[in-house]
Amino acid sequence: MNRSEGAGGTSAAEWARRDAAAVWHGFTQMAVYEDSTPVIVERGEGNYVYDTDGRRYLDAISSLWVITLGHADADLNRAARGQLDRISHSTLLGNGNTAAITLAEALREVVPVDGARCLFASDGAAAVEQAVKIAFQYWHNQDVTDRTAYLALGHAYHGDSVGSLSVGDGGFGTDLFDPLRFPVIRTPGYDDGDWAAKAVAAVDRHHRRLAAVVIEPLVQGAAGMLVTDPEAVAAFAATVQARGVPLICDEVATGFGRTGALFASELCGIRPDLMCLGKGITGGYLPLSATVAASHVYEAFLGEDLGPRTFYHGHSYSGNALACAVATRHLELISERGLIDAARRAAGRLGAALEAVEALPAVKEVRRRGLMTGIELDPPPGASKWGRKVCAAAVRAGVLLRPLGDVVVVMPPLSITDDEIETIGRTLVSAITEVAGGEAGA
Repeated sequence: MNRSEGAGGTSAAEWARRDAAAVWHGFTQMAVYEDSTPVIVERGEGNYVYDTDGRRYLDAISSLWVITLGHADADLNRAARGQLDRISHSTLLGNGNTAAITLAEALREVVPVDGARCLFASDGAAAVEQAVKIAFQYWHNQDVTDRTAYLALGHAYHGDSVGSLSVGDGGFGTDLFDPLRFPVIRTPGYDDGDWAAKAVAAVDRHHRRLAAVVIEPLVQGAAGMLVTDPEAVAAFAATVQARGVPLICDEVATGFGRTGALFASELCGIRPDLMCLGKGITGGYLPLSATVAASHVYEAFLGEDLGPRTFYHGHSYSGNALACAVATRHLELISERGLIDAARRAAGRLGAALEAVEALPAVKEVRRRGLMTGIELDPPPGASKWGRKVCAAAVRAGVLLRPLGDVVVVMPPLSITDDEIETIGRTLVSAITEVAGGEAGA
């Protein structure tokens, strides 16, 4: 295809102009959007996306951590088409649909939540928002009105709605919204070797007023892939639940095979009272999330029709039939294809491929759990935007990465191949060397 003409004969520059004229991109300064030469994706196939010029890019960030089986998977396509011939959506407010029921049953079989009940939404932030509200009302439904505080960790990220933003630890320019956030008890994140002991001490001090504790098990993804040990998470969770405080595990990013198990909570040997799922739940096909509640939490909401115990919360697209049908097939395919074992093997190969990256003088640290990887760069004084520059160099080489400040994130799909892992490693070495060398010569 002619590099100057993309899909429908329209040039890439024209697509970017149309994009900037009509679309407002999140976490993006639109005044300079076109200047950053954005990749305008026209289609996807396997672990690759193709831009409007027909150029191919290895999707090494799973399209922001959502793709699991690659793009345009034949089996997921069939599941979507099959559901379209039945019904694409019907409300779950007071009624049901067979696709949502089937998915909820399938999730009950695999989530580490006792007597699981699923409340569906459309994204991870909404799943966390639901969990925060459920925990608050859980106590009120038992005539306990003084448990209104939440404990969360430093560097936490749980989404961008006001409630999820509150239990998160700011950053990304969100300090502006501090007046909208409710205060929480904040203890150190996973970059502190004593985070668990400090969090346990805080729970011991404050447990009588805690509505819930919120954590990202094993990996704080948006913080730059800060990692901890399963034993630390298990010890902390044991204290929280022994004190009678509901534990909310935000597995929006860590769920569906990213850490080496279907859910990170499994690796920690914990069974949360509330679990938040999103991102990879449909294999990246459709927006869907779920707040999974343990039976003792769910049962606290049972009572008279339209009575005060009812959870007055819901979304128009909750339990969307099309998304649920794809999510159910996605769960089946993870098992049928042995993708958890495959992801573990791929994680080992990724670790080996990143040894050369970690050895670079411009790299401060490589942090990884399973396929979730953060490469922290070490720019000299006065250097700026190294993360962004490295990712731009990788894009020029045909690999999509994502910066979080000066941390370059790598999170390939579960379907990543050995050759593609080697490509990621080589590209990172080249891109980091190019940026560091450019700064040295400036």
